[in-house]
Amino acid sequence: MKREDDFKTVITLNDAISAQMVAGMLNENGIPAAVFGADSTAMLNGVGNIDVKVNASDYDAAMELINTPAEDTEEEENPEEEEEA
Repeated sequence: MKREDDFKTVITLNDAISAQMVAGMLNENGIPAAVFGADSTAMLNGVGNIDVKVNASDYDAAMELINTPAEDTEEEENPEEEEEA
């Protein structure tokens, strides 16, 4: 069983939808992530301190991915689109 020390918070947000989007992006890129603090009150009101956490060993990779501007990742995924323009 994992202890809370095994996880690190990569971002704290105030709405559950944004937290789920960040966790989904991390998961899609091979970094297991989970949302903590998105209880029913936060979900209904859309506000609260909601943490996105990853395994401590994945923290640096997650932070790098979160801090990469969206334009950079889109250009890497579709380099041929830039040439056609």
